[in-house]
Amino acid sequence: MEIKRPRPSKGSMPMSSRHDIGIREYAPDDAGATIDIFLRAIREIASKDYGPAQIDAWAKVDDPEVWAQWRAGRPTWMAIYEAQPVGFSDLKADGCLDMMFVLPDHQGKGVAGPLLKTVEAAARHQGHRRIFTEASLTARPFFERKGFIVLAAQTVEKRGQTLPNFRMEKTLA
Repeated sequence: MEIKRPRPSKGSMPMSSRHDIGIREYAPDDAGATIDIFLRAIREIASKDYGPAQIDAWAKVDDPEVWAQWRAGRPTWMAIYEAQPVGFSDLKADGCLDMMFVLPDHQGKGVAGPLLKTVEAAARHQGHRRIFTEASLTARPFFERKGFIVLAAQTVEKRGQTLPNFRMEKTLA
């Protein structure tokens, strides 16, 4: 006897499904999308590891214009799924992967991996032999799976709140 499994309704996707992700360079029109991705990822995902006061201190963008200038001032890449931005990442001149955020609905679906590969390729092109990041409690497992090692546990202060995180590094092949 054949067991019929329900199919997802049109337009929906099983939770285990992987996305076909495109990566492109940041454009000035992406500022609003990066703010939305940043805020939603922190408020909806990192809130499992940090308290409400910590989230309130971290998930803020005081001036969208300054944010846009900041994003445009360093290499930043957008992860695109079905023509919509679903994640972003950047690379500072010193080899620091400063930000990598993915929309909550798209986490665990193969978005961050292509972003990281893009950052690593750019770092190699810039002559870096390693990249480093300050990973949140939430992001640490992802970075460990991708070959980063913890150099130190630390705390950072944001708007009067202390947030634990990890200084992590990956040697580039």
